[in-house]
Amino acid sequence: MWSVRITLVLLAGFLLTVSLPSQEQAGERVSKFGEYRGYSEAKYDSWVRFSQYLTMRDGIKLAIDIIRPAIEGKVHEEPLPVIWQHTRYRRAVVVDGKVRNLGDSSLNQPLLKHGYIMASADVRGSGASYGSWNGIFTKEETQDAYEINEWLASQPWCDGNVGMLGGSYLGITQLMAASTKPPHLKALFPIVALYDMYYVARPNGVFFDDFLRTWSELTRQLDTEIVAAPVIGDEDETMLKAAIEEHKQSRPLIEIFSPLKYRDSKDDVTESYPYQEWGPAGFTDEINESGIPMYLWCGWFDSFTRDGFQMYRNFTAPKRITMGAWSHSPRDPEIAKEEFGLVAVESLRWFDYWLKGIDNGIMNEDPIFYHVMRGLKDNTWQTAKEWPITEAVPAKYYFHEGPTGSVGSVNDGVLSTEKPTNSSGKDEYTVDYTTTTGTATRMDNAVGGEFNYPDMTTNDEKGLTYTTTPLKEDVEITGHPVAHLWISSTAADGDFFVYLEEVDTEGVSHYVTEGAMRASHRALHEPPYDNLGNPYHRSYEVDVMGLTPGEPVELAFDLHPTSNIFNTGHRIRITITCADKDNALTPELSPPPTITLVRNREQASHVVLPVVGAEAEVVDQGLPLLLIAFIALIVVILVIVFSMAMRKRVSKK
Repeated sequence: MWSVRITLVLLAGFLLTVSLPSQEQAGERVSKFGEYRGYSEAKYDSWVRFSQYLTMRDGIKLAIDIIRPAIEGKVHEEPLPVIWQHTRYRRAVVVDGKVRNLGDSSLNQPLLKHGYIMASADVRGSGASYGSWNGIFTKEETQDAYEINEWLASQPWCDGNVGMLGGSYLGITQLMAASTKPPHLKALFPIVALYDMYYVARPNGVFFDDFLRTWSELTRQLDTEIVAAPVIGDEDETMLKAAIEEHKQSRPLIEIFSPLKYRDSKDDVTESYPYQEWGPAGFTDEINESGIPMYLWCGWFDSFTRDGFQMYRNFTAPKRITMGAWSHSPRDPEIAKEEFGLVAVESLRWFDYWLKGIDNGIMNEDPIFYHVMRGLKDNTWQTAKEWPITEAVPAKYYFHEGPTGSVGSVNDGVLSTEKPTNSSGKDEYTVDYTTTTGTATRMDNAVGGEFNYPDMTTNDEKGLTYTTTPLKEDVEITGHPVAHLWISSTAADGDFFVYLEEVDTEGVSHYVTEGAMRASHRALHEPPYDNLGNPYHRSYEVDVMGLTPGEPVELAFDLHPTSNIFNTGHRIRITITCADKDNALTPELSPPPTITLVRNREQASHVVLPVVGAEAEVVDQGLPLLLIAFIALIVVILVIVFSMAMRKRVSKK
């Protein structure tokens, strides 16, 4: 099973055909999102692969492939820009006796044809590189990126302009490379990259162990069993076999992260604080100091959706972001072809501008492109100048007593913009540890699995639900939903999962987005970075606060951002459970605890939804500006009148 998943992940780019209009077809110059012609010439028709080992500062040898553009098989000799990848997933593989490499990828062929040299290096401890792997995005790996980048820039076939391209791990290594400020690294194109490692592994304290365990198993198999292609000159694989022996000393990621429960947890082996030192969030200042332009490529159903907008808000270099209606590694051929086709076009536009100095206007466009979804294949592109978008109004949707008749859940409650008026509203829920979002979730897809959420009704029936009446008009929600749950429990702690769903006219409940929180991590703190105004939970060990039975507390946490149109006649549903058994490791208690969700006028549990173009009870954001201005004017007038009266009184005296 694992080998099938690995093959799908690694060969996805090889098997799809992506085409750009040729210069002969172009006729005119066009440069806009998803369309590009007439600005640079696709004059190369082939490529030649070279590979070798590079020796790092500490003697570790890293394998690197260099793919150079050619015409009729003859390598172009003039210096060209280089775009490279620092990969955890093998720079080249052997399939049916043939070496598959960067040149075979449909994502890279347009760049090769337009005069870019491509390169890919296996990170230390992986592929055909020597060394062992003791952590993720460590300082040793990041320093390697600096050395590789500057080595590429120094070669006679490079014109001194270097960029980086790649997705997932390969997107994150770009940001880590930027933190070292390589002089010749001029542009980045990170695809589905993460920002905050803690939030991905343990969002608000909830441990998504299945994601880490699966990734750990997959990468260990890649490093020791399904091996990389040897470098040219190592045909007997002597060096490759020696490298693999060293890989066997690597630490499995799940063993590293399982004991690290808090954001300030320390890894005793490396003497590091992984959540603070192994990822881009911990190097925001350094990345900003580098000033390297970046094009962030993201998906609404990615495991790192939230991270995309965090990076956009926190990085200060010239930047763009695209957020499409796709997952981490799309499985649907139509969706994959659309996404990869757009990546091919946009990456060429980006690198032409930053590496070749071609003024194609890409930086004159709105910097944010995003899909507004009516379904996975029914979407509309929108643009924005800032995020969150100014058109979205935060609206409170409160929890009320039902029934709605729309689902046979524990309570079948109502979701409404009207605030509760009662003093004793509540719903009780005995935790059901069998609740799950399935085995084809955004987290499964991030490690090579399928992406296909089931009808959520089965899960809804085991939890608490709050559902609107059928909508009288379309409701667009674009931005970051935030849950505010007033809860108590018979246990000292518990995990809480909140799902935003769209229920169609047939009663099928479609997954839209989700968020999670462990109750003991509820303490709020000022974030160390721009958190887009959302609640931030530091999750240090000292911050942990248990629950007192019968004493309600508020849990405030954001869900992954989304942009979804809830159609006329459909319903908006919020479902709350206390487990996601196929994805998160929630401690199971016996007997299961009873949760009380409070929904009265004083402790009004609700969600805040960013609504566009629909009437709703908006969140109290202070007095409207016009009212403030009017009050200020009245105060000024009163002051003037009072002053005049005092002057008259003084003059009379």
